[in-house]
Amino acid sequence: MWTAEFLIIAGMAFLFAGFVKGTIGIGMPTIVIALLATTLDLKIGIALILVPTFATNLWQSLAGGAFIATVRRLWSFLAGSCVGIWFGVGVLAESDAGLIYGLFGILLCLYATLSLLTPQIPPPGRYERLLSPPVGAVSGLVAGMLGSFVIPGSLYLQALGMPRETFIQAMGIAFVTATLALGVALAGHGLLPARLGLISAAAVLPAIAGMAAGQALSRRIPEELFRRIFFGGMLGLGLYMAERGFF
Repeated sequence: MWTAEFLIIAGMAFLFAGFVKGTIGIGMPTIVIALLATTLDLKIGIALILVPTFATNLWQSLAGGAFIATVRRLWSFLAGSCVGIWFGVGVLAESDAGLIYGLFGILLCLYATLSLLTPQIPPPGRYERLLSPPVGAVSGLVAGMLGSFVIPGSLYLQALGMPRETFIQAMGIAFVTATLALGVALAGHGLLPARLGLISAAAVLPAIAGMAAGQALSRRIPEELFRRIFFGGMLGLGLYMAERGFF
C-alpha cells in the first residue's frame, strides 16, 4: 500500500481539499475522505485526516476571545460527541466496506444538498441544554463511522445563533475535540497504524499549501459561483458512491 502512487494520491487529495477550505472555508475532512474512498479503503482516509484536520483547526479554536465561555456552553455537546465517536469507530471496525462506502455517499449527497440550499435551521432555544448531549452523540457516531462531523454537528452549532466570530471559534473547538477523540478511538480499535500516522502528519504540508492557494483565489472569483460548482460536483460524487456501495 505504501507506494509512490499511494503517496501521490493522498498528497493531491489534501492539496485539493485544502484549496477548497481556503476558498470557501469548509469541508476539508469530508473532501479528503470522499476523494480517497474512490481509490482506497474508507478507513484509511479517516485515519489520514487526523493530523491535518487538527492542525488547520487548532488556531481557529483558540482565536476569537471566547474560548472558555464557548466550552462552558458546549461541554455537554462535546462530551456527547466523544462518546458517539468511540461507538461509531467500533461500528466502522466491524462493518462491511461496501456498506460504509454507500453510507458515506448518502452523507455526501446530504452535505452537498444542504450546502447548495443553505436552509435556515430553527434554533433550539430553551431546549438547548436538553438537546446538546444527544445531538453531540449522534454527530460523534456519524463522525466515527464516516469521518465527517458536518451532519448534524455543524448544522446544530449554526442553529445556536452565536455571533460570527464565536461561531467560527466554536466550530474550531468542535473539530479539534472530534479529531482528538477520533484518533483515540481509531487507535483503540486497531485502525491507526504508526506508519499511517506519519503519513497523516506529512499531509499537513499539502493541506496548508492548498489553503494558501485557495485563499489567494477567493479574492479573484465569486465565492458563491465556486460553491455551486464544487457542491454540484460533490453531489454527483455522492450519488456515484451510494450507487456503487449499495448496488
